[in-house]
Amino acid sequence: MSQEIVDAVREIEREKGIEADTLVAALEDALLAAYKKTPGAARHANVVLDEAGDFRVFAIELPANLEARLLDEARERALDELERIEEESGEKNHTLLADDDLDLDWSQVPDEQISREDVTPDNFGRIAAQTAKQVILQRIREAEREMMYDEYIDRVSEVVTGIVQQAGDRNNVLVDLGKVEALLPRSEQVDGERYEQGSRIKAVITEVRTGTKGPQVILSRRDPELIKTLFELEVPEIADGLVEIRGVAREPGYRSKIAVESHAQGVDPVGACVGPRGSRVRMVVSELRGEKIDIIPWNPEPARFVAKALSPARVREVYLDDDGREATVVVPDDQLALAIGKEGMNARLAHRLTGWKIDIVSDSEFAQQEANAAFGGDSDEEGDFSGRCAAILTNGKRCPNAALPGSKYCGVPAHQELALHEPADGEANMVVAESEPELEAIADVTAPEAVTEDAAAFEAETVEEPGND
Repeated sequence: MSQEIVDAVREIEREKGIEADTLVAALEDALLAAYKKTPGAARHANVVLDEAGDFRVFAIELPANLEARLLDEARERALDELERIEEESGEKNHTLLADDDLDLDWSQVPDEQISREDVTPDNFGRIAAQTAKQVILQRIREAEREMMYDEYIDRVSEVVTGIVQQAGDRNNVLVDLGKVEALLPRSEQVDGERYEQGSRIKAVITEVRTGTKGPQVILSRRDPELIKTLFELEVPEIADGLVEIRGVAREPGYRSKIAVESHAQGVDPVGACVGPRGSRVRMVVSELRGEKIDIIPWNPEPARFVAKALSPARVREVYLDDDGREATVVVPDDQLALAIGKEGMNARLAHRLTGWKIDIVSDSEFAQQEANAAFGGDSDEEGDFSGRCAAILTNGKRCPNAALPGSKYCGVPAHQELALHEPADGEANMVVAESEPELEAIADVTAPEAVTEDAAAFEAETVEEPGND
């Protein structure tokens, strides 16, 4: 019977990949526990597999002082293990340690100090057969769980495809990954998405936990890594390394922005991600159930990058504060709502994508702020610090002419008339009913550090699912 057990162990090693030594050691431990339950069992014993393929039980006799030392060492090891478990779990462990339950370390004891005697019971073959069946099945289950855990723990942050098994409970959706069932919790689901039983979905593995029934894999449909992987699958240039995704900002279910950069001359990163007639980005949008995607060209210059990140809004100027990583963005009046986005979504995504705090103001607001600051609106002192005319034109911009000595306004007659109607403190400067005066003299004005370009050069490039606004 023992030889049949050994043959079965070797067969399991070939089929399941479980080492034979591991199974044999487990059998020896289980048979020793079975032997100690028999009447008259020796206090110290071990079970070994002999050369004939039979399991034999040997009683061990030790000198009293050596036995006491081995018991003390075994007790210390057991206490240390209990303390470690208490620290990890945060709960007190009330396990009682009996001498018979302690595992003595025989490896450091010289053979001449140990006396062994064969005390194998007559019916030990039957006990071995019954025990072997239970132990082998248990170890097979444990080994398979451990192998599955090792496989999936290395796949954290990887996108997998599964079949929805149970979607009736909105809080937990079970997804079959083939070898294991994964869990898509409510917190990782996208608002508005419905998961029909039997449908295929892609999700990101965010966590792998150990459990009594095997590893538990936690999935997410909200992770930004999902968008990265979907573009890698659809865009060969990204898979080959010619185009790189430098950043992703996402509002799951509503809108996402990705920044892409080309590492090959002549390869347009935005065009590569869009694909012919939008076919590539359309596949990604379809997998994300209609979520809009803006594809932004990455730029090493922060001002240009911030301007592009606010797509689809057009940007006139960007002023940067490098110390606080803050950017003041000036947009046309009719583009202010578009730049901010619904409930601030567009500005929020641009902030996440660029890492800069973004303050968006319209042309007219910025001109008023500039005028107030130039004429002491932000200081206790009075006077014109810029030397420019204080009049604001109908296009929302400040007059570029130099102010006359002793006056806030230039020599244009319409502007000189404003001097007779000085606005009260706290009121806005008066607007001149003319589009653009003839320049008399333009003072040398040093603007804050900024990147200022024509609106056409700064027009944000936005790529969305064809047909979407």
